Amino acid sequence: MRAPSLTRQILNLAVPAFVALVAEPLFLLVDSAIIGHLGTPQLAGLGIAGSVLSTAVGVFVFLAYGTTAAVARALGAGASDRVVSAGVDGTVLALLLGVVSGSVATAAAPWLCAGLGASGEVLVQAVAYLRVSAIGLPAMLVVLAITGALRGVQDTRTPLIVSVAGFSANALLNWWFVYGLGWGIAGSAWGTVIAQLAMALALVAVWVSRVRRSGATLRLHPAGVLAAATSGVPLLVRTLALRAVLLLTTWVAAALGEVPLAAHQVAFTVWTLLAFALDALAIAGQALTGKGLGAADVAGVRQATAVMVRWGVIGGAVVGAVVAVAGPFIAPLFTTDPAVRSALVASLIVVGIGQPVAGYVFVVDGVLIGAGDGRWLAGGMIAVLVGYLPVVAVLRLNADALAGQGAVAATVALWLGFTAFMLIRSAMLWWRERGDAWLVTGLG
Repeated sequence: MRAPSLTRQILNLAVPAFVALVAEPLFLLVDSAIIGHLGTPQLAGLGIAGSVLSTAVGVFVFLAYGTTAAVARALGAGASDRVVSAGVDGTVLALLLGVVSGSVATAAAPWLCAGLGASGEVLVQAVAYLRVSAIGLPAMLVVLAITGALRGVQDTRTPLIVSVAGFSANALLNWWFVYGLGWGIAGSAWGTVIAQLAMALALVAVWVSRVRRSGATLRLHPAGVLAAATSGVPLLVRTLALRAVLLLTTWVAAALGEVPLAAHQVAFTVWTLLAFALDALAIAGQALTGKGLGAADVAGVRQATAVMVRWGVIGGAVVGAVVAVAGPFIAPLFTTDPAVRSALVASLIVVGIGQPVAGYVFVVDGVLIGAGDGRWLAGGMIAVLVGYLPVVAVLRLNADALAGQGAVAATVALWLGFTAFMLIRSAMLWWRERGDAWLVTGLG
């Protein structure tokens, strides 16, 4: 690959992916602002329910990542039949997993939220939000699968259009349901369910149209669905370990008190926004790496990886600096509680400082996913989780002492601990990326 051509390929994939990825957390920020002005218990309840819901979706992110890698590798190898079957099989698997996980989340909502430390009015609000939102899980997972298939064929523009339209509708519906109809926190959940269903239907229509234009036949292959599930197991394990880290962090936040928990909810939503923004390069990494290795272009994959890593670190430094400085202007958008505002401003400084490391982590993680290096990623993330456990133990055992020092000190300590997790993760990914074992060519 020549440098100019490579740059254009990265930008053509990353820029639409960036806008699409940022759209979701931006509207999550809107949701947080809408709910935050209902009161601190509602905002804290959203933090608990949001952690459960994002875990339910996050553990199945392999539906997007695995499908992107499989479709891109088949595209690079010129196997058009594999391109179609990978997209169809991933979508069917997503629907099945969504029905099961949605049913479980609805039935177990009180126990799941209480298990993360919610109690009293916070628990009531969390359960109300989770039970409604769980209805939309099948649609959410279908969106993941078809988005992954489209990225695999190097199309990040269609998911951009659908996501911006969907999340714009989500914000409007949430405002109407919460304040116009007076449904409270449940209204925000209903707005999300309706928007996700519309997005899923739109993406299904787009993929069916693409397949028909190619002359291929839409067929359900049970063996293919099983193969998609089996190949996704390593990425599932990797994601479960990652979600365990995030849930443990929320568990510690709940032990620090209501104010630190509420501040953590908003700070984590901002961190997620930044993660989605930087993850645009990871999406490009998945698509370009899968296609390049499918075509046996190892040198091109190495070159693309070096460029994207550099962009990721620089981009992380830029967005991190903006967030660290903008904290005093961000906090009033989400809460009127002075204590929560102060804790949030302090935690956003730590969030900003850690962004260059996050930029490196997301890019290399995306490259290795695109290479189909799921088994190593699973083992590596388990090792990172084990390395993070002592940090969690220290924070949890000293929760009362930290809370006694005030919400600002407690929240800063929590985010310093989370930054330590990102440093451990970056070291593991660097060790793997510098070798050649992940550079497997052909159809794999």
